[in-house]
Amino acid sequence: MSRSVSSASKQKADASDEKKVLSDKKTKAAAKAAPVKIAESAKQEGKSTKPAKKTRGKDTGSVDFQIENFTAKIAALAKHLKAHPHDYDSRRGLLIMVGKRRRLLNYVKKAEPEKYEKIVKSLKLKA
Repeated sequence: MSRSVSSASKQKADASDEKKVLSDKKTKAAAKAAPVKIAESAKQEGKSTKPAKKTRGKDTGSVDFQIENFTAKIAALAKHLKAHPHDYDSRRGLLIMVGKRRRLLNYVKKAEPEKYEKIVKSLKLKA
């Protein structure tokens, strides 16, 4: 036995599919817009979201830059965690970043001790 589906029910199904697609597009657009708003709010506060010092044009791989970048991210996450002490996922991310920065610092300390001292002084990492 074959059932014939009425055209009204087909139209309802098509309309609901279109609504799902539109809602998916809206959530994707909102997700894309959210990071931009955070960066814009940081610029409005007069704070840079990226470390300023690069030795070359697109120098994102140098150890100096990576340590400086991790330090900036760690400071931002620490500030966030003071306001949201039960955000355990962000706390885990913070601890991972601190570990990565520590490993990079250990590498620089072993390879170039003078550079290590300079980095530690400029970022005020040790009291």
